[in-house]
Amino acid sequence: MANQWDQLQKRHEKLTSSLADPALDNSKRHVIQKELSQLSNLLSKYNDVEALKKAFEETTQMLEANTDKDMLELYQEEIVTIEGDLKEKQSDLDELLFPPNEHDNRSVFLEIRGGTGGQEAALFAGDLLKMYTNYALTKGWRTAVDSSSTTDLGGFREVVLHIKGKDVYGHLKYESGVHRVQRVPATEGAGRIHTSTATVAVLPEAKEVDVTIVPSDLRIDVFRASGAGGQHVNTTDSAVRITHIPSGVVVSCQDERSQHKNKAKAMKRLQSRLLVAHIERQQAEMSKIRKSQVGSGGRSEKVRTYNYPQNRVTDHQVGLTLKKLDVVMEGHMDEIIQALRNEERETRKNQSILDRFGG
Repeated sequence: MANQWDQLQKRHEKLTSSLADPALDNSKRHVIQKELSQLSNLLSKYNDVEALKKAFEETTQMLEANTDKDMLELYQEEIVTIEGDLKEKQSDLDELLFPPNEHDNRSVFLEIRGGTGGQEAALFAGDLLKMYTNYALTKGWRTAVDSSSTTDLGGFREVVLHIKGKDVYGHLKYESGVHRVQRVPATEGAGRIHTSTATVAVLPEAKEVDVTIVPSDLRIDVFRASGAGGQHVNTTDSAVRITHIPSGVVVSCQDERSQHKNKAKAMKRLQSRLLVAHIERQQAEMSKIRKSQVGSGGRSEKVRTYNYPQNRVTDHQVGLTLKKLDVVMEGHMDEIIQALRNEERETRKNQSILDRFGG
């Protein structure tokens, strides 16, 4: 760790020197100044912590070497003060060393799709929708179904839930992946347990500055909507499908009566999908730099199993098993979510701080 701080100090000195270069253009200067500011703050907090550690050590030595009663009380009081200051400064340093994901405070689009299992998978997708909706309510978040495609038994081929609130992505980003259910389906007459799946994708709501979309890169198709919505929805070309040609990402929306509103919704989801793609590329690159695998919550990963006969839910990302599936399915997910958040924080602590800087 000490070697890392030495390298960061050298990086700071190098950046400071580079700012004196008269040939430096404004855009590059801005980037350097931003990194220099972050490094200065980090090194300042680190030096504060080290100074307090040294003061604590020196005061403890004087306490042990002194026999005067009045001086002993003075040193003891000083140690208590130093310990309080050290705890506060270490906390400040930890916040800089292990910052949360910059997108954690975003609202999200949560996409649920029935996977393997036909009608049962679609019904399970509906159960997940209820679980996430109830969980959002416990957090005081607002929810709205952005688009959906239902089956004749009341399940969902696909449903998109828009969840608005503070730190939504920070809580739900670990949900992306394959969710597996083991139970006797409502469509099963012989009472046999089946295994079905649904996939979940959690997309942080993108801002205009996050993603640049060139209009010429889009293909926009309109078509007649189907499903619930009344005669007007079913007899007009109000549904919209947008294809981002460079990436191949396709989004569609048909829930609104207005083609304009459907297009606006589809564009928001397209921006969020492209933002997620950018985040995943960054994570992959960081993984290469560290030469270690960091779980990205990719949708191909199995994240959780819901076993109804045994009332058991197992999160495979942290190896957590709870014998209260009924409670979890009602939206009481805090025990699982907090375990995932704690795991991520520990993972960040094990990463080199040099990864965040150019040196």
